[in-house]
Amino acid sequence: MPYQLSNNFRLFSLNSNRKLVEEMTEILGCKMGICSVTQFSDGEIQIHIEESVRGCEVFVVQSTSYPVNDNILELLIMIDALKRASAGVINVVIPYYAYGRQDRKARSREPITAKLVANLLESAGANRILTMDLHTPQLQGFFDIPVEHLIGVPVLAQYFMEKGLEDMVIVAPHNGSIGRTRKLANTLNAPIALIDKRKPEEGGQATYDVIGNVEGKNAIIIDDLIDTGTTITFAAKALAEHGAKAIYAGCTHAVLTGNSIEKIEQSPIKELVVTNTIEQPEEKQLEKITCLSVAPLLVEAIDRIHSEKAVSPLFE
Repeated sequence: MPYQLSNNFRLFSLNSNRKLVEEMTEILGCKMGICSVTQFSDGEIQIHIEESVRGCEVFVVQSTSYPVNDNILELLIMIDALKRASAGVINVVIPYYAYGRQDRKARSREPITAKLVANLLESAGANRILTMDLHTPQLQGFFDIPVEHLIGVPVLAQYFMEKGLEDMVIVAPHNGSIGRTRKLANTLNAPIALIDKRKPEEGGQATYDVIGNVEGKNAIIIDDLIDTGTTITFAAKALAEHGAKAIYAGCTHAVLTGNSIEKIEQSPIKELVVTNTIEQPEEKQLEKITCLSVAPLLVEAIDRIHSEKAVSPLFE
């Protein structure tokens, strides 16, 4: 059944996720909003919305991935342009929300940058945030506007179910990933295990131990994001040393900075499953990396918001 969109519906893409938005417009059966994003000679961003948005319900899609600060500023400028063009409602779709790891003062005299970004989005004029797999769910409380928080576990779970793996064990690479691991384990009806990382005394090396039975099993490491690749590859080595039959890994956000691609390529990981919340250049598209699309999930959420239906069934 085609989606029923009103005449005042607009969907815009900025520069970070254009392929994802093209897929979303194809599913929705609508055209992408027309806007130009250029730069002055000194690097200042200039945005011009080339169609009327007066009174419209607007959705603008932008991941705040690399280059992080440019993409954040581009998004803020677009929101300001929409507000000054008298858009009725400005819904901001952020598949990957950067600065989510800076959610508290870990040491004295540090900023809480996740809160700062939330303040900037609200001040610019955003009326609603739609995002996926925040680093911690508590970040929703940094906003005073509605936040729809989708999770990537169902997308990853569907893929692993279709693979038909037997004797699975779902592995949390660190303490912070236990909740996500349990959700995937419940969906796949599999036990869980935990990688216990012990930080060294000064000058020593960190040690990794495995809590749970992984011997002879298909181990699936699950996390919200992979950045440098250190945590996920050390976890894979620990699982291999403890007799895992095959090692898979999955995450929602493939940040993949530095030499993370080389680490993954040389690791015991048989397959890494990620989503397209962050658009990957060709040099990061390895044979062992499988990319799943979150376009259908985002489209379903957008349709529910536009039709004033409950979004909660998508993340319960």
